[in-house]
Amino acid sequence: MSVNKMTVAAFLLRRLKEAGCDEIFGVPGDFVLGFFNEILTSEIRYIGTCNELNAAYAADCYARIKGIGALSTTYNVGELSAINGVAGSYAESVPVVKITGVPATRFYRNQPLLHHTLGDYQASLKMFSHVTVTQTILDNAETAATEIDRVLTACLKHSAPVYIGVPSDMVFTKIDVPSTPFTRPKLSKSDPGALNEAILEALNLLHHARRPIFIPGIEIIRHNLHKEFKDLLSASGIPYATMMLSKCIVDEDHPQFIGLYAGDRSRKYVRERVEGSDCLMIFGEKLTDFNTGGFSARMDWRSTIEVFYDTVRVMFHVYNNVYIHDFMRELIQKISFRQPSGLDIKKATDGCVHRGIVPYDPVPDAALTMNRVFHRMAHFFREGSIVIAETGASLFSAAEVLMPKGTTFVGQTFYGSIGYTLGACLGACIAAPNRKVYLFIGDGSFQVTCQDLSTMIRYGCKPTVFLVNNDGYTIERVIVDRIYNDIQPWKYHKLVDVFGGGRSFDCKTEKELEESLEIAAQDENLNQLVFIELHLDRFDCNDALKRAGIAMAMNNRLLGDAAEKEEAQKRFESLKSDLSEASFSVMPSMDG
Repeated sequence: MSVNKMTVAAFLLRRLKEAGCDEIFGVPGDFVLGFFNEILTSEIRYIGTCNELNAAYAADCYARIKGIGALSTTYNVGELSAINGVAGSYAESVPVVKITGVPATRFYRNQPLLHHTLGDYQASLKMFSHVTVTQTILDNAETAATEIDRVLTACLKHSAPVYIGVPSDMVFTKIDVPSTPFTRPKLSKSDPGALNEAILEALNLLHHARRPIFIPGIEIIRHNLHKEFKDLLSASGIPYATMMLSKCIVDEDHPQFIGLYAGDRSRKYVRERVEGSDCLMIFGEKLTDFNTGGFSARMDWRSTIEVFYDTVRVMFHVYNNVYIHDFMRELIQKISFRQPSGLDIKKATDGCVHRGIVPYDPVPDAALTMNRVFHRMAHFFREGSIVIAETGASLFSAAEVLMPKGTTFVGQTFYGSIGYTLGACLGACIAAPNRKVYLFIGDGSFQVTCQDLSTMIRYGCKPTVFLVNNDGYTIERVIVDRIYNDIQPWKYHKLVDVFGGGRSFDCKTEKELEESLEIAAQDENLNQLVFIELHLDRFDCNDALKRAGIAMAMNNRLLGDAAEKEEAQKRFESLKSDLSEASFSVMPSMDG
């Protein structure tokens, strides 16, 4: 293999570009300025954010869209501001490269009381070791090139964050580098015997099942197996439901899609169809509390097949070294087709809560409500768009919208870091400048990360941002309502002018919302940021979130006296009787 000479920084940037990363998000600091100077002369574009946390959020969503993302900050004070965002990427299996400009190698050896340090120069590296799959400090010219390739390969292979530290005196150090381009890691090969046995046992269970159903999960998305799953649907005729973390894994108008499953927080038919299945096959989904309706999912493991990245479990038998891509491709070849008409399929297009085929007629003087707003959104979203919803009222409501073809849905359903979606919106806009991006974020979340609305304006991003002004932390209010859920009211829509660009609206009624949407959809406004502030009641959220709040209050022992417990029980029973098409999360004991 022939070799060339390049600087450490130039080679790292070249490899990032070859891996599919065209931008790096970051905030400057003295230890990283040399690396930033190299970025400015490379083929990678630098996107400066207002803070390191938003850089991490942006890189996360960028990676969800493009397959890999990157951010760079200075040592300790910068990277520790970003670590929460990297932790979210780790929790939700997102391939992000965290690059830190660290002190020069001589300081690492002697460890003086240099600014930004903590005494132990390895402290931040140790912290990041818990939220990344591998780490390296490029302090050796002999190994730097192989280390870069090793770490980037691990990032893509495992679909998880990695950490690279670049000492300030190594940035411009010339090293030998391979002339061959970086290649994505080859798919691991399954053990043939284990794969064959797993397939045979799975097919046997499927063959005898009368009501089989699939649940595709996040590993299909992260490992880009969408086509394989669609081929499996075509080959089998079997219906499928998704959980919140994998919403929009396939177009939601698919005739075999029955809707969103979230345990006892699902629509009645979806819950009964999934939990009544005699062969439930789950492909790489995380069975988190939000995904399973507060762990209320009732799955009979005697008739369940779980397919993970490198393991398959059929009932109580576990097959190691069987990879999801191999298992799916074998299954496609060998599964028998069934006529969907005999599989009790009620399409989501006929039952989803918010559907574009259900007429929406605005009531001009009616105050805005979450239910009506998201019913309107089912008519407003464009095909091929990216919809981002903040954890809380926005996420739970957006999850009930039947999305148009080609939609990517982003919500940090597992990690749930407040304010994530503002930075994520920036990342989505940079990753996919030709796709329409819609952001739904509450006022409390917005106050945490709002600064980078200005970054979107700075870089010419053109999302439509819906600011849900419900007077504080509604997701916390439905757990327990105290004064710590109150926030200072802002005139949010005026921030667009403060930050220097875009079009804004302030909406309290359905008429005002309709007028703002009409203007926002005009061609001249599609090329600029549009900010729509929506005024809603502080307790206005859908019943799934209310039920989740009651359950969390009980689980966290936040209802101390008998009166509070009795009131919680009444609220739960009221929700239970109000809706006939949904059922509800299992309540913990009122005594516990």
